[in-house]
Amino acid sequence: AVRAVRAVRAVRAVRAVRAVRAVRAVRAVRAVRAVRAVRAVRTVRAVRTVWTGAFRPPGRRTLSFVEQTPTPIRVLLADDQALLRSAFKVLVDSEPDMEVVGEASDGAQAYELARRHRPDVVLMDIRMPGTDGLAATRTISADPELAGVRVVMLTTFEVDEYVVQALRAGASGFLGKGAEPEELLNAIRIAAAGDALLSPAATKGLIATFLAQGGGAGPAAGPVAGGPHAERLATLTGREREVLVHVAGGMSNDEIGVRLEVSPLTVKTHVNRAMAKLGARDRAQLVVIAYESGLVRPRAE
Repeated sequence: AVRAVRAVRAVRAVRAVRAVRAVRAVRAVRAVRAVRAVRAVRTVRAVRTVWTGAFRPPGRRTLSFVEQTPTPIRVLLADDQALLRSAFKVLVDSEPDMEVVGEASDGAQAYELARRHRPDVVLMDIRMPGTDGLAATRTISADPELAGVRVVMLTTFEVDEYVVQALRAGASGFLGKGAEPEELLNAIRIAAAGDALLSPAATKGLIATFLAQGGGAGPAAGPVAGGPHAERLATLTGREREVLVHVAGGMSNDEIGVRLEVSPLTVKTHVNRAMAKLGARDRAQLVVIAYESGLVRPRAE
């Protein structure tokens, strides 16, 4: 009986060992397949080729492979100082994902080049002789054919009384000329993606200070009856209004998602819907609308 029990235990132990080995083998095979799949995806993403055929006059068909690369961000520089334009051009052209398509020395030339080259982002100096950056930004924003152009205003000082005017004119944000090179490049990428350069604390304070000049400071309140954008604000859902308030506070989609306990993708959906209903070009315009309408009011210090 003892021998039988031992034999049964031995058989069970052998079976258990075999089962463990089988599981490990299956896991190893799956791991190898996963690695191969990842490598295959990376290879496809790294080199995407398009098979094209072209017939030559003699009738011979020439086959060629054309590598597809991401379209670089097209940047237009507008500054009356040639030295600064040259420095910006060297910096922008040094990045593989962006390129300078034109340079303007005043606002009128900036608008002309914007219509000609259709840039993704315009780095616009506020103060320029002749047509200044504010007037050029208004003209660009009012042109339906340039709806996809984002304007980033360049200022000499971080706090500038013209910044809010620039946002109202249609700028996607602003950046001080004393910013680090990496900040400038990130600003271009952010603007090209349709986001606003409104997250820094200095910008929040700036918007709160200058937009408050049109009304008394105080805690957040409902929109002013009969005020600007009142009819369009009435079309927003409760969640969209809530998201708009947080956007006006300079919060990112991730930060809003944490606050509202939803995913950043859901927040982005609400932001896009609010932009469509309010006729805003980007997040910067949402902020301006939120303050001008009275939906958000600067907090009293």
